[in-house]
Amino acid sequence: MRGHVILMSLLILLAPGCTYEPSSAPKGKDAEEISEEESILGCTDSEANNYDSEANEDDGSCEYDEPEPVLGCTDSDAMNYDSNATQDDDSCEYMETIPCNGLVILCHRTYDQVTFPETHNSYSTHEDNIYYPASNHRTGFQAQWNAGMRAFMLDTHYLTTAEQSLSNVRFCHGDSDRGFSPCTYGAVDPWAWLNKLESEMNSEDRDVVTLLIENYVEPDHLKEIFDDVGLSEMMYIHDMNSEWPTLIEMINMNKRLVVFWEQSGDSSHPYFHDFLTHSWTTNYADDDTSSMDCEKLRGDVNQPVFHMNNWLKNQAGLSDPNRAGEANDVDFMVERAIECIDLHGKRPTFIAVDWWEEGDVVEAVERVNLMELETD
Repeated sequence: MRGHVILMSLLILLAPGCTYEPSSAPKGKDAEEISEEESILGCTDSEANNYDSEANEDDGSCEYDEPEPVLGCTDSDAMNYDSNATQDDDSCEYMETIPCNGLVILCHRTYDQVTFPETHNSYSTHEDNIYYPASNHRTGFQAQWNAGMRAFMLDTHYLTTAEQSLSNVRFCHGDSDRGFSPCTYGAVDPWAWLNKLESEMNSEDRDVVTLLIENYVEPDHLKEIFDDVGLSEMMYIHDMNSEWPTLIEMINMNKRLVVFWEQSGDSSHPYFHDFLTHSWTTNYADDDTSSMDCEKLRGDVNQPVFHMNNWLKNQAGLSDPNRAGEANDVDFMVERAIECIDLHGKRPTFIAVDWWEEGDVVEAVERVNLMELETD
């Protein structure tokens, strides 16, 4: 019986169609050898414009939007360096190394934020053969320029009231209300005086100069004199209520001469700026230094340009040479300028004096310019 069972088992195993063999493949896998997963190349960064969700291997092809460039000065040594700028726009500005009007720091300061030393009736001097009581100084243009004066008050009249021609224009001190020309007291040739100015301005091409003219001659006559001496090309034209340029901008433009006159604006002569609309002035010819203040006498106090008039008169109402040293004392002028700064928030544009040889208005102006203000 046992032999019969064994025989039957052998017959079953040897029967056709039976192919069973033990399998070594993991459960759930085909019997054939499993190959490695195929690489799909592409951009695998989901932040990229061409992100490929099917890719499993990055091929360096990712593309991104280019940011808009931020224009500005990218030179860290420049005054206006912009750390946020990504592309330089050639706007870099650098601190000047050569002084403007005597000081490097003034180069990048606007005209109205600079203080200039000024002589009142600049031509009315003993040296120019105009004597007291009509004179205001002992020495004339050259001495004033050499000392550092860069603003000058001038008066233009005709030599006689009968002959009002170009050739008769003169610098004279006084008015014509008495029925005759003030040139009777003495006269200065404006061509000669302005020729000297033109020569010095060409020699000192880093200086900005201002003229304030009390004008009693025809505008065309006045302009023709400026043409004759070669100053017209340097005359700066300022648009009302616009920001004043810096000194270095005026220097680079070679528009270094600012001219005000004491009469209404004239559209045919825009380089002659109406003094009372473009600027203002404090009182003049005070009785004593204690009377001097920073209140407006004439003009538009809302304008940033103003004259701090700083001279005394005697009992006759004439400029007082005997007390010029008191008015022109450096400490006094600086203290008064500080009062003006406290009241108006800016430096006086001009400190104007008589008998400039007394005291030192140039030193006082330098001290005022060296003060650091929030507006600088």
